[in-house]
Amino acid sequence: MIPVETLRSEVDSRFDEYLQTLFRLLRQPSISAQGVGVDECAGLVVQTLESAGIDARILQTEGSPVAYGEVGPDDAKFTLLVYGHYDVQPPEPLDEWHSEPFEPTIRDGRIYARGVGDNKGQFLGSILAFKLLSELGAAPGIKLKFLIEGEEENGSRNLRSFVNAHRDLLKADAFFAADGPQHPSGRPVVFFGVRGMLAAEVKVRGANRDLHSGNWGGPIPNGAWKLVELLSTMRTPEGRAAIEGFYDGVEPPTDFERKLLEEIPFDEEGTKAHLGITGFDGPADMSYYEKIMFQPTFTIAGLNSGYTGEGKKSVIPSEAVVRLECRLVPGQQPDQVLEAIEQHVRMYVPDAEVRKLAGQPPSKTSPELPISQTAVAAMADAYGVNPVVMPLLGATAPNYIFTDDLGLPAIWTTYANYDEDNHAPNENMTLQAFRDGIVASSVLFQKIAAEYS
Repeated sequence: MIPVETLRSEVDSRFDEYLQTLFRLLRQPSISAQGVGVDECAGLVVQTLESAGIDARILQTEGSPVAYGEVGPDDAKFTLLVYGHYDVQPPEPLDEWHSEPFEPTIRDGRIYARGVGDNKGQFLGSILAFKLLSELGAAPGIKLKFLIEGEEENGSRNLRSFVNAHRDLLKADAFFAADGPQHPSGRPVVFFGVRGMLAAEVKVRGANRDLHSGNWGGPIPNGAWKLVELLSTMRTPEGRAAIEGFYDGVEPPTDFERKLLEEIPFDEEGTKAHLGITGFDGPADMSYYEKIMFQPTFTIAGLNSGYTGEGKKSVIPSEAVVRLECRLVPGQQPDQVLEAIEQHVRMYVPDAEVRKLAGQPPSKTSPELPISQTAVAAMADAYGVNPVVMPLLGATAPNYIFTDDLGLPAIWTTYANYDEDNHAPNENMTLQAFRDGIVASSVLFQKIAAEYS
């Protein structure tokens, strides 16, 4: 294995070239939600894979194309499926950017551009890692397959059908992705799963139109009050969902996972100050990270009813709508939770409309697996500090497609700096984080090859 310090030196000697490769990707808009530039960016990713010595091609889906590449011996004893996404969030509001979102700019040791941290600068680290090892005569003796999709920011709507249609092509021994920010302490994070998600809308009605609140006020049902009263039945003062069946199947952390939770650094007062809050929500008998990883949420994501514009308008709102979002934990399924919500709503407002907007199952790999421990050790070697190991993140990603459908253990790492501001104006990635990601993937590939090939 090439020593880490040698890898760092070699990355530094090639860093201008690596930056130019990254900048080409960043200059290409690829906004899946708006259908802007995705085909062009997929082609650019294929070119990037090919320039790294990886056999690559475009594969079509029902939506945005996939950039696919593979390299390594056909008779390799171990195959790693490397995932990333080239699509990005819309850059709006544009007036809050300090430089053009699709013109990468370096300021104070940071690269500012839409998509630099989420996810172009992170998946590129793995492509450049293979290129670096090859140039140093140390190409890892494993098979690497790269799947870079173009719809992650839009719910990966066509990824599951694509993966299942290409099961033979994507056959592997493990799944790896670099995405997300590092821990606030500056240490990298290794995690092994994600929460799932259910988004739903509940609409309630009073009269068939808004009515004058004086002429009709009193006997006429108010849509807004009907919704508020319904919502008050759906959550306890302790912050738990008061919906029968909501928690069915929820799996508590294992003893090993609970130990990992206890080892995660947490600055309670600093977090409160950063967020401008005086306390945390949710069950008081659970730690901060247990709530995020092993407890589902029941969140009001939006409310709409009546008139809230300038001045006064005296109406009885005929309609009220709430957008609900639930983050789901292992043991739950989106449709199971949706059914529980629907049954609860029908008990109180029989004529309400309940509509599913989106859903993804949770999924998790055991952090005790040998390949999981290999990844943790690789990040420790690459960064010179033990990573923060999380059983799963509170966010959602299409992890279940690879764990449930392909049956792969899934390993995720985070290469971007904690304050990357992904999804926000002035998204950024430090130059050091980009460097470190290339080194980290190089170490990981070598370590897997040494232990499994």
